[in-house]
Amino acid sequence: MQRQMMASAVTLGQIQQQLATVADNIANVSTTGYKSRDAKFTDLLFQQIDNMTPADADQTDQTNRLTPSGIRDGSGARIGDTSLDLSMGAIQQTDNPLDLALTDDHQFFTVNHGGATAYTRAGAFNTQPDPNDPNTLRLLTKSGDAVLGTDGQPITIPATYHDLQISSTGAISVELANGARVNAGQLGLVTISRPQLLENQGNSLYTLPNLAQLGIGLNDVVQPVAGNAGSVAQGKLENSNVDLTKEMADLINLQHNYQLNARSITIGDQMAGLVNGLLR
Repeated sequence: MQRQMMASAVTLGQIQQQLATVADNIANVSTTGYKSRDAKFTDLLFQQIDNMTPADADQTDQTNRLTPSGIRDGSGARIGDTSLDLSMGAIQQTDNPLDLALTDDHQFFTVNHGGATAYTRAGAFNTQPDPNDPNTLRLLTKSGDAVLGTDGQPITIPATYHDLQISSTGAISVELANGARVNAGQLGLVTISRPQLLENQGNSLYTLPNLAQLGIGLNDVVQPVAGNAGSVAQGKLENSNVDLTKEMADLINLQHNYQLNARSITIGDQMAGLVNGLLR
């Protein structure tokens, strides 16, 4: 009885974690560039309990039996993997020249997040004056992180520009007040070949763990996008790829699973109470 209650208690804790994942997806259904996550369950270790001796088992009729003799007593279930879904979200037309979407589902913008390189697909960018140079503007994300170029440095734009054009390859050109058009930098686009390593930092930002501890090189995970392979779409944004119908169905199933495991603990407690009452 105690084994059953422990297995149910372990599973309840894991169901709560999956509920948190589903709730996070639902909360970000309208977040630009958000990628949903899906938790997968795996069984924990189980023990084979045989009540019959081998001699008894030989005398037992095993005809048409599809399961082994005895009982398989499990230890519950746990979340084995939380996978990141990089499928494309719907593209929304905004006509804002600083709104950018990526039409290749494995490409990311690079940004400076707390002094480290982070990756995002949320292209709702804006400009703010550079505190060190009033004649230039910094290209920033919605959360205030600097957008990086191919050289790893923050992208800056002349403050007096009249028109800004960004090509599909990420090349930025601006028209100045005198009518001259100049190059203002190149977006640092990268391809993530192992997206399951990405760690969510909020605001649709992702970072990588310490790859050295995993025995993986940065070049094995992140590759710069070739000059002609960019997929930037100016004046557009990528919406969240969360399927609200699926998430609501998962939420209902998880609630039923939670209720079932909680009920099994209650029944186990009641049966233990009955046994204790008989022994008095």
